[in-house]
Amino acid sequence: MGKLENKVAVITGAGSGMGKQIALQFAEEGAKIVAVDIDTERLEKLESDIIAMGGDVSTFLGNVAKTEDVKAMIDMAVAEYGTLDILVNNAGIMDSFEPVGEVDDSQFDRIMKINVEGPLKAMRKAMSIFLPKNEGNIINICSVGGLHAGRAGASYTTSKFALVGLTKNTGYLYSKSGIRCNGIAPGDISTNINDNIDLTKITEITKDRILAGVPLSPHSASPDVIAKAALFLASDDSSFINGEILVVDGGWSVY
Repeated sequence: MGKLENKVAVITGAGSGMGKQIALQFAEEGAKIVAVDIDTERLEKLESDIIAMGGDVSTFLGNVAKTEDVKAMIDMAVAEYGTLDILVNNAGIMDSFEPVGEVDDSQFDRIMKINVEGPLKAMRKAMSIFLPKNEGNIINICSVGGLHAGRAGASYTTSKFALVGLTKNTGYLYSKSGIRCNGIAPGDISTNINDNIDLTKITEITKDRILAGVPLSPHSASPDVIAKAALFLASDDSSFINGEILVVDGGWSVY
């Protein structure tokens, strides 16, 4: 029997990168997956891969920046599988390393909607299912950029610091309600998040203050290292861990 046998998990940003590996790992351990993404082709490929391994998956084409989509993805889990046990807020976007003096309003708003508001609204919706049964598990994919201020621009850094705070606050406040909320802070992981970066916006201050620290990372890791960390936090192996941020960066942030 798998570590997540018959658990129902909603995973956002599940079509690629860390989200895809988390979905595959959870399915392999017996979870029923509701995979959420904005890309139809990626969802179809994930669905095919999970079915091929004998797993159970439903897909939801949606954008976590839209409140109605966030509500609908949770409703879908209940409609398809009767409940929700695990929520993984993985969907996120990067900035282009802009310092505060160069932040664009529209980009800042978009990053906050996806990286902070989406997880918050998903967590709020999940509570309507978790609280009545006195049980639930939330895993937020944060970032070392939410623990250390020199890993990204002002917008992304702000969003991930906020997500870390939301994670810790939720873990603490609901700790007597049978609900756990933890985060994972990845370092340099090989995903498509860097596709959002506009290289034309890389200025001298970014090169001097941010990019100078990139070589200190030991190497870029595969998304499966994050999936394994997520499995640990989703399973009973971490039953007494709550409100914590698990750093998975190969030692990069120790310096």
